[in-house]
Amino acid sequence: MKKTTLAGSIGAALAAALLLAWAFAPRPLVVETAVATQGRFEASIEEDGRTRLRDRYVVSAPLAGRVQRIVLREGDRIEAGAVVATLEPVLSPLVDERTLREQQAQLQIAQATVQRAAARWEQARVQRQQAANEALRSEQLAQQGFLAPTRLDTDRLALAAATKELDAAESDRRVAAHGVAQARAALEAVRQPAPGRAFTLQAPVAGTVLRVLQASETSVALGTPLLELGDLGALEIVAELLTGDALRALPGSRVVIERWGGPGVLEGRVRRVEPAAFTKVSALGVEEQRVKVLIDLVGLDRAPAPARALGDGFRVTVRIVTLAEERALKVPVSAVFPVADDGGGGMAVFVVRDGRAQLQRVEVAARNGGEAWIKRGIDAGAQVVVYPPPALQPGVRVQVHDSTAR
Repeated sequence: MKKTTLAGSIGAALAAALLLAWAFAPRPLVVETAVATQGRFEASIEEDGRTRLRDRYVVSAPLAGRVQRIVLREGDRIEAGAVVATLEPVLSPLVDERTLREQQAQLQIAQATVQRAAARWEQARVQRQQAANEALRSEQLAQQGFLAPTRLDTDRLALAAATKELDAAESDRRVAAHGVAQARAALEAVRQPAPGRAFTLQAPVAGTVLRVLQASETSVALGTPLLELGDLGALEIVAELLTGDALRALPGSRVVIERWGGPGVLEGRVRRVEPAAFTKVSALGVEEQRVKVLIDLVGLDRAPAPARALGDGFRVTVRIVTLAEERALKVPVSAVFPVADDGGGGMAVFVVRDGRAQLQRVEVAARNGGEAWIKRGIDAGAQVVVYPPPALQPGVRVQVHDSTAR
């Protein structure tokens, strides 16, 4: 009987000891994990931008007179050469000589503008030919395997930009020639005034009426702006970037245009980064050095119908892609953290192996708002801890939290 009692007491004591050991034993730390995957990685600069016309044209009075009421309204579509305003010359005998000299000077200015436009067109033609030669040479080298695809894409984009520049120069040359014709007609009206004879002003280019600056009938002086015209099919986007970010926005960089007012995203390319910066005060009162980046819309004719309704001065959000890698090893940016020891600092992640967290140093090539590109240190498929808690140490047992559990 005594032996049975003693065995029972020993058993109870042993059970109590085991229960206490289990109660005070360290529990596995509950963590959230993600799997390292391979895919496309992009680093970008996000900024607000606004649309604007690459070229806008102001139709002004080529001579002093009385302009009749302009019936055109904002948004009206007009063709090149269409009559946009009618002007009745009002020439006083006391100012005939002065007016004649002013018109002669205007004609000389218009002729000089034609010469400048012709020089710009010739320069654009040479640059376009050079870009075409470079693109052809790059295509031949790419077919032979001696050129990277990125260089070929850059040369093709340069050719497209040079073609657009040539088209713009050709448009400027036509506008300049139209200005000479208008100035010459105004000079003839001054030389041979005819009471009651109307002088018509024609549209220099086909486009849309942006603003009617003088709608009512009134007397106007020489050079008074009457209305603005522009081609809404030749829109560009202007974004004001910090100078440090603008150095990474190279011409030809891909641009994703978001929050433009319609579904999906639009495509664009950086055409130019202006060389001069300016000071801008932020909403917090901080002075910032910013620079304007000009972005061309790509494939606007193939975009959704709402995109074709974009006008001048519309607000959009642009995301300029500064780095792209098709087969990058990616982990959530919240899984990467800095470490420091006697060997120097670096970056690391916690990898879950056999139910325990292991500290693994990694080399981070780049990161964006949500992902980090891991150049070396772990392999695809590795299970990494996201938002590692302060209590997590190397070798600690962990339990993966099931985010799908309810």
